[in-house]
Amino acid sequence: MLIPILVGFMLALAVSVYAIAIGLDRDRAFYPTVLIVVASCYVLFAVMAGAGRAMIVEACIATAFLVIATVGFKHNSWFIVAALATHGILDLVHGSVVSNPGVPPWWPAFCLTYDLTAAAFLAWRLNSRLPAQAE
Repeated sequence: MLIPILVGFMLALAVSVYAIAIGLDRDRAFYPTVLIVVASCYVLFAVMAGAGRAMIVEACIATAFLVIATVGFKHNSWFIVAALATHGILDLVHGSVVSNPGVPPWWPAFCLTYDLTAAAFLAWRLNSRLPAQAE
């Protein structure tokens, strides 16, 4: 499981650095959008597997993250940091919470690492008081 962890870390770092380089993260919508996309992947896996019950459960979980993304976008980007980290923790226990046969075996490790790296990067951006993501 080392490869998914390394890829998750490198991809989250690359996306975040690239977003800074081209100015994409100047808008407060960038990280909330990342959160929405990350949270919707498990729904996609359930759809691909044709797992109706898992799709409903995953859609409910994704909706909760969508609500938090909205609150974070509208009010405070720290909600996004917390939600990304929480989604990473959910990745650790996802298989115990939802039986979703469409989830690739490597996905939880990859997504956990991506989520925590993105959360840490956004927290660094918020703490560094750089222009992007200003409150």
